[in-house]
Amino acid sequence: MSFSWTRVWAIFLKELRDYRRNRFVIGTMTVLPLLFILLPLINIFHTYAHVHTVNLNLHVGASMLYLLVIPAFMPSTLSAYSVVGERDQGTLEPVLTTPIRREEFLIAKALAAFVPTLGIAYSVFGIFLAAAALFANPVIASAIYSGTHVLVQLLFTPLLAGWGVWVGIAVSARSTDVRSAQQLTVLGTLPLLAILALISLDIIAVSAGLAIGLAALLLVVDLLAWRAVAAMFDRERLITGRPT
Repeated sequence: MSFSWTRVWAIFLKELRDYRRNRFVIGTMTVLPLLFILLPLINIFHTYAHVHTVNLNLHVGASMLYLLVIPAFMPSTLSAYSVVGERDQGTLEPVLTTPIRREEFLIAKALAAFVPTLGIAYSVFGIFLAAAALFANPVIASAIYSGTHVLVQLLFTPLLAGWGVWVGIAVSARSTDVRSAQQLTVLGTLPLLAILALISLDIIAVSAGLAIGLAALLLVVDLLAWRAVAAMFDRERLITGRPT
């Protein structure tokens, strides 16, 4: 049986419908972006242009770091439901007993968590850049647009979200509780977020070339994570619920 994007699309749409019926997911997708757009905006609007350059870079880096929390944490909420959520609703077995292939199921689940995360994260980032350009002190706005701040956001937002999605699906497939799956997924994302924090706060000086190189490395890691999740996916175990 060949790979079918039609089946992927069907699972993808089903997952989005499930999100709309889940108050916790809707709440997270609403509150998290609002929180992490307000915090960086408050930070830059209260940062004065006459502060020392190091302090200015620190304030700008901290503001940009808030924005990376969205692609780091939102997939933990969405992808945690990918398998254990289906099991809780009693819909996992009917889905897995259909002719859908393992790769189709995983890609559909990944896209259902990845696409909303990416759309929200980039929308919030665009609002932040527009607000900084229009209302922030020109010196602060210049500091935001200079250096690698924008490049790091553009490159690492999808890659960080991709890592969170695959970690979330892997944890969800081995969990019996949605909340614990979310918590473990967040823990799995923290190491990457810590590295990006060091970059955003200029503790680790990163040139444009190095940022692109690190992004390429993280892309390879994401692809390896996809292969690892696909390899560990056991349809029979998921249906019967027996341990590996």
